[in-house]
Amino acid sequence: MHEPAVPAPPRSSSTTTTTPAPGVSGTSQFVPEGEVHLLDRLAVLYRYRRLCVTVFILSTAAMIIQGYTTVQMYQALARLEINDERSTAVPGLSNDQNTYYEDPEPYFSTQHKILKGRDLTRRVVRKLHLETVPEFNGTAAPPPTPITMLQGLESRLIALVRPAAAVQQEPPKVDESSDESGLVSSFIGRVEVQPVRGSHLVDVTFTSQVPKFAATAANALVDEYVDQNLQVKLQSTQGMLDWLERELGGQQKKVEDSERGLAQYRERENALSLDEKQNIVLSRLNQLNDAATRARTTRVQKESLYNQVKSISSGTTPDAIPIISQNPTVQSAKSKLTALQAEKVKLLDRYGEKHPQVVQVNNGLADAQRQYDLAVSGAMQSVRNEYEAALIEERSLSQNLEGAKTEATDLNRKGIGYGVMEREAKSNREVYQSLLTREKELRVSANSRTNNVRVIDHAEVPRAPVTPGGRRTWLISVVVGLALSIAVALGLDYMNDTIKTPEDVTRRLKLPFLGLVPSVRGDKHPLLASSHVPHDFGESFRALRTTLLSKYPGDGTKIVIVTSAQPLEGKTTTAANIAMALAYGGARVLLIDADMRRPGLHRPLRLTNERGLSQVLIGQARVRDVIQRTVDPNLLAITAGRTPPNPSELLSSERMKTLLTNLAHGPFDWIIIDTPPVLAVTDAVILAPIVTGVTFVIGAEMTRRRLAERAIDTVLQSRPRYTGAVLNKVDFAKNKYYYSRYYGHQYKNYYAEAAL
Repeated sequence: MHEPAVPAPPRSSSTTTTTPAPGVSGTSQFVPEGEVHLLDRLAVLYRYRRLCVTVFILSTAAMIIQGYTTVQMYQALARLEINDERSTAVPGLSNDQNTYYEDPEPYFSTQHKILKGRDLTRRVVRKLHLETVPEFNGTAAPPPTPITMLQGLESRLIALVRPAAAVQQEPPKVDESSDESGLVSSFIGRVEVQPVRGSHLVDVTFTSQVPKFAATAANALVDEYVDQNLQVKLQSTQGMLDWLERELGGQQKKVEDSERGLAQYRERENALSLDEKQNIVLSRLNQLNDAATRARTTRVQKESLYNQVKSISSGTTPDAIPIISQNPTVQSAKSKLTALQAEKVKLLDRYGEKHPQVVQVNNGLADAQRQYDLAVSGAMQSVRNEYEAALIEERSLSQNLEGAKTEATDLNRKGIGYGVMEREAKSNREVYQSLLTREKELRVSANSRTNNVRVIDHAEVPRAPVTPGGRRTWLISVVVGLALSIAVALGLDYMNDTIKTPEDVTRRLKLPFLGLVPSVRGDKHPLLASSHVPHDFGESFRALRTTLLSKYPGDGTKIVIVTSAQPLEGKTTTAANIAMALAYGGARVLLIDADMRRPGLHRPLRLTNERGLSQVLIGQARVRDVIQRTVDPNLLAITAGRTPPNPSELLSSERMKTLLTNLAHGPFDWIIIDTPPVLAVTDAVILAPIVTGVTFVIGAEMTRRRLAERAIDTVLQSRPRYTGAVLNKVDFAKNKYYYSRYYGHQYKNYYAEAAL
């Protein structure tokens, strides 16, 4: 039976008043700078120094051999100026090249392709007789290589001992010729066309083994291109002129036929007035229309006067009609009648009716009255005659107007066909004039022989090769070798995503770093109590003890579990050595093995594992019965005991919580609990919330970052009070410079040597 649970007394203020957040202690933490230092990169190179040296030597040697066995190539440069087609337009002439906008980029791209086109290159190949050049016909000496050098040396040695017999060469056949297609392709492969940015200039380069031939080929190419461009333009212009001449002949015949047809139509239809310049019918119609309008107006006016005159017969006084009263004859007769009447009145005042003067006056009055009546009658007849004349004129003009309208209608009917023929003739004349103008402009342009392409600089014979040689070969080889070796080292380091340095712990895993533990060769479970462990191994755990004391200040029992992400990272050995280091420092320490599935704490401590924690939790033993003494009197241990069927349930039971509570109020200052790996089982996650802190052991260059992150996330989900990390199994001998920057390992060796 286990011991009865004892109620836990109140904890001191140092352990109960504040609860640090998971992963963060109550005290301030040192967080290293996040930026990558140059020494980090140098440490990577030092770590892969052997591989870097090997890559450097091999790559440098290969490039030096390649450089010294490469045939020297020379590059000649010629420069062209390529303008658009508008630059060749003759001023004052309008043509397709200067009447509309055209995107210049496709044109220049086309010209660049033409410079490397097979048609132009074929002409250059024939001009240069490329089949006679050794570099292209296969008769040139092959480039030297290490193998050919050895074979040449062997041949010379054999020739010294045994001279070779003369070999009679077979003369070439008459009908044999070089493959022109292969020569063209080979020539194109040596040509480079590079437009000069921001200008119309184009650099044309040619690469060859012979400097003089490089310049000759480049000049031949640009000259042939300029000539070809001019020939293409002249051929295009001449072709257009030939076509225009044929079209002009046909169009001229069409114009003559259409105009002849118009004249014949006018004669056949007797319709000369169809011509606008000779349109008599329309002119006569307009005149008759105007005259008829005027006659109608005159007739209306005369008819009105005649109607007034006719009203005299109905009793109207002639004096009331203006046309009668204003007649000169009527006015003269009326004046004479009025004068005689006035004279009669005067005579009657003096004489009687029978007086001769009165009788004379009466006779004169009768004669004047008769003259007046005759004048009025004549005026009335004149008005009637004018009316009748206006009426006759109106009728005559109306008849003539109707006849003219009939003629105009007939002319209009004839003008429909005439208009069609006239429009066709006009269109033919316009097309003819346009073709004639274009033909003259093209002749002027062709005679100018302007070219939009010209050679700015002919190629000169290059003085130095473009391929590196001598000192330059050495320099490039060394630079490339260094670059490759550094790239290989950095690439391998990038692909190696294991946790290697304390900076990986703080920056990648976001955990406080507690300390480094070096690896011990040949010892599976090194302990501080062993006499043959290295000095730096003991110093690392003393430094780790100091860190733990600073992370867990105050009085009271501190319970710390030790776990890892996966097996074989050294958590059991780390837990045992942490407990020993604390015990050597004077603290009373209890070490518990909670890994009941694969117990291992009893092996390095040389303890028995017959009874242990599993028996206490299932009630088969008491705590005092399973506690065992170790090499140090301040260090006691509880092994795991026999493996139970349900370890996780036992660790999460109330008995486990009661056990830890009772132990926390016991005589111990520290309780170190070794737990299974987090990614294997959840035992450490179960205990994390009820202990003071979690120490996460990470095997250096063993645990991948993603696995460590997942394990830490699993632990932090249970919200432990504090979580720190220990980097275990650090190989200082292999990566001395790699870790010295983080831990000052060289100074530890200094003090270790002084202690001996």
